[in-house]
Amino acid sequence: MSEIVQRTPAAAGGSPGGLAGGSAVWGRLRTAGAVLVRQREATVFVVVVLMIVYFGFISTAGRSTFFTRVDLVNLSQIAAQIIIIAIGEVLVLICGEIDLSPGFVYMFAPFLMHYLIDFYGVPAIPAILLSLLFGAVVGWVNAFLTVNVGLPSFISTLGTGFILWGLTLTTCHAEQANIPASAAGIGRYLGSDAWSEIIWAVLLVAIFHVVLTRTRWGLHTIAVGGNQLWAREAGVNVARIKYGNFMITGVLGALVGIQVAFQTSIIDPSSGQYLPMFYSVAAAVIGGTAMLGGSGTMIGAFLGATMLAVLQDGFFVLGISANPLNMIFGGAIVVAMIANVQLARLRGRGRAI
Repeated sequence: MSEIVQRTPAAAGGSPGGLAGGSAVWGRLRTAGAVLVRQREATVFVVVVLMIVYFGFISTAGRSTFFTRVDLVNLSQIAAQIIIIAIGEVLVLICGEIDLSPGFVYMFAPFLMHYLIDFYGVPAIPAILLSLLFGAVVGWVNAFLTVNVGLPSFISTLGTGFILWGLTLTTCHAEQANIPASAAGIGRYLGSDAWSEIIWAVLLVAIFHVVLTRTRWGLHTIAVGGNQLWAREAGVNVARIKYGNFMITGVLGALVGIQVAFQTSIIDPSSGQYLPMFYSVAAAVIGGTAMLGGSGTMIGAFLGATMLAVLQDGFFVLGISANPLNMIFGGAIVVAMIANVQLARLRGRGRAI
């Protein structure tokens, strides 16, 4: 008997096989899209990469300054300040609160270091540690007013921020101060060296990413923001979580203030204030942190801060006026919030794309 060979459409190169291959490719694209949707940081990462490529290409074609060492150091220093404060804002926002005071802690902490060293003879390292502790005390006061007194965190932290603003201007007479000579040595590890700030930022992001995703503290922080009543009934100490996260935010604000003082070699009463807080909250929101609490990521905040820093530095490199920059920041926040809301709806429906 002769062997009967059955030729399938795929083997014969017919169209059904081509349709099947096309369906498989489309299926893989849908799967990739589903993965992209589920990763909050993916979209921000793509935007950051595109922005870096754009500014790098434009500057290379024109002024050729974006990828120079000097500009990369400047970019890293801009980003690091936003990133470090954004870490604290992510924790507080996930709890369903907000902290408007880190920029004012940032402003006062280096002056406190200066007073302790130059006026009271405190050694440099204890003076720096006491200045960081002061940030924790401000966070404790914010938490007390919010948790125990019952003030909205917007009001309590706004009040402490203005108090610190006035305290700084009153004690320094609105004048700059020099970095204490005895602190110059340790300053190289905090902000004097070119890359020290971004190294601190990356290390802190890595640490708090683990804290948020792999520890009970992070789980309880998310639970408090997601459903405070349920969290309390489940045994979570809601007050302790909020106190801790406000205090962490205060310490990080003080750290950035001290770093910037060492970086610029001057203690300036015009530094800090409300802009670092605005940028940090914007970075957190752009990175996927929910303003109403219950969700957020450190990696997203890192990417959001990087995006804002690239925008700011890119405008400077291209010689574009900084006046429209805030409009772009505002538009980025609005677009990010719209994207977050839509992606949350898709996840809630169990749809990928």
